Amino acid sequence: MKLSPSLFRVTGFALVLGMACVPAYAASPAVFVDHASAKSMAEIQTSQLALEKSQSEDVKNFAQQMIKDHTDANLRLATVAQALKVPLARETDLMDRAKNMVLQYRGASFDNAYADNQVKAHEVIIQLFEDEIRTSQTPALSAFAKETLLMLQEHLKMAKQLQAKYNQ
Repeated sequence: MKLSPSLFRVTGFALVLGMACVPAYAASPAVFVDHASAKSMAEIQTSQLALEKSQSEDVKNFAQQMIKDHTDANLRLATVAQALKVPLARETDLMDRAKNMVLQYRGASFDNAYADNQVKAHEVIIQLFEDEIRTSQTPALSAFAKETLLMLQEHLKMAKQLQAKYNQ
């Protein structure tokens, strides 16, 4: 079978495009620890805000669970990070701070905004943890990611239930 030049260009472009989606190397332990701890701290901050602003018992219960679970996860991550001599994030990144500010100004639809934020945040952090599991060269971080991923997936499920309730 002879390939036409146009087919070759299309196939070659698709191959290059596909390769661009694959990371050239696994993220360093420092990058994963920084991103994972920052995202977890953002979960804690937005959930503390939910405890202050929400009038809904189910939202407050979810927020308390997020604070507890993400605090525990960050403590476990801190132990791993300390052994690897890698620092945790000191502050949440700019996007997470922006999300937090958006939540502060949503007023009457706070529960809706919080549920939406939790779904998006958990989708992002789950992807981060799945990438770490798939590409990690650090057994301790891979083990932490595998252990924590189940909790994060359960959080996403719970957040989607809140989202369905408050996006009506």
